[in-house]
Amino acid sequence: MIDYSDLIQPDKGQDARAIHLVDKKSYDAWLTGRSARERAALAAAAYKPDAYAHAILPGDDAESWSVVTTVADVENLSAWCLAKLGQVLPEGRYRIEGRQPGKALFGWMSGQYRFDSYRTREEARGPRVLLTADVGAIAPMVAEARATALVRDLVNTPAADMGPAALEKEAARIAKAHGATLAVTKGEALEQGYPMIHAVGRAAAKHHAPRLIEIVWGKEDHPRVALVGKGIAFDSGGLDIKPAAGMRLMKKDMGGAAHVLALAELVMATGLPIRLHCLVAAAENAISSDAFRPGDVLKSRKGLTVEIGNTDAEGRLVLGDALAKAGEDKPELIVDFATLTGAARVALGPDLPALYANDDALAADLIAGGTDRDDPVWRMPLWDGYADLLETDIADLGNAGSSAFAGSITAALFLKRFVPDDTRWAHFDTFAWRPTAKPGRPKGGAALGLRAAWAMLQARYDRRGRG
Repeated sequence: MIDYSDLIQPDKGQDARAIHLVDKKSYDAWLTGRSARERAALAAAAYKPDAYAHAILPGDDAESWSVVTTVADVENLSAWCLAKLGQVLPEGRYRIEGRQPGKALFGWMSGQYRFDSYRTREEARGPRVLLTADVGAIAPMVAEARATALVRDLVNTPAADMGPAALEKEAARIAKAHGATLAVTKGEALEQGYPMIHAVGRAAAKHHAPRLIEIVWGKEDHPRVALVGKGIAFDSGGLDIKPAAGMRLMKKDMGGAAHVLALAELVMATGLPIRLHCLVAAAENAISSDAFRPGDVLKSRKGLTVEIGNTDAEGRLVLGDALAKAGEDKPELIVDFATLTGAARVALGPDLPALYANDDALAADLIAGGTDRDDPVWRMPLWDGYADLLETDIADLGNAGSSAFAGSITAALFLKRFVPDDTRWAHFDTFAWRPTAKPGRPKGGAALGLRAAWAMLQARYDRRGRG
């Protein structure tokens, strides 16, 4: 397992290979200042200042080579501009020539992520270390890299090894490491107190029994913030069973839980001055004689009754109970993460989490946080005009819209019914998966919206050092 603190070191003038950054505007001027030998090497490599392109520049001897790479803007480095170099360069120490890496530190570390828990042969490769004179940036960037890796690890782990009990174990590790309180509700207490979580998970095997997992941390007089995550460890679709192709990636349906556990650990590890309440609604949507059925009417913790129109719309059910619990403690802010709808992916593709919020300032802060961290999110309309699509003849609301239209919006409107009207709330409908690799972002589990939410929390609550 990678220790991300080994990948970034304070620059104390130690020996390191130079990394030259160029962009399309500056390349020609930079090239004229290089030696004839270097220009010949670049010509032989057919180097062009294209995105993520890099080349080795020969030095005076075999060990004194350096690197040139193309970035979008040398004056405004993105989080991902050094990610490919972090992946492909030989082990050793490196230093950017003439500037500091800034938030590119994150991509450098992220590019070295590996998920090899199930490989019988590990890739023997040492770390690529980047030096920076901005010592104060190291710990925050390492913390974000670790949080991102945690999301990836949890989502990448097969469902057989990442059921509700495994999510509880991870929550227990986090709580113990940071002196937090852990509470787990399951069995009869779950059935009585959180009936929708129980109904969704009751068909699963006993060792994958459903539960509500809660972590509480921080001083009681600090602002109370709730983080709520969908932890469907595997989603067969229930009796409305998914086709094989739709089931293939359903180990990732606990991606919302992975996001809030990682975000909670960021909060605790950095000592953010809030009263944190992290809730994970963990269940497996399985098939057995005890599975909940289309047409059933479920009671919820809030008291609302829900008619089941589709057992494959189970994530909103478990979140409904968890959101109701979060609201009972009167937080000033609730943020939830869920791999909730395919409709969000149809609208926005795999890279952009759909963001819903009942407060414009909160939405703006989340969008700004995503821009700052190069973790973009896209606000979608929480439009009450579609609320009638959740109406049903025999219950307070249905769990599946009566139309194929606006699927992500109606799912968000369902969740809104379980959030107190006077509480600021944001909902991320995130994919938690990357179908194709990009530099620093491997195929597989992905943290999408995590750092946007973290930036928002820091901007709102961390007043330390602001005078």
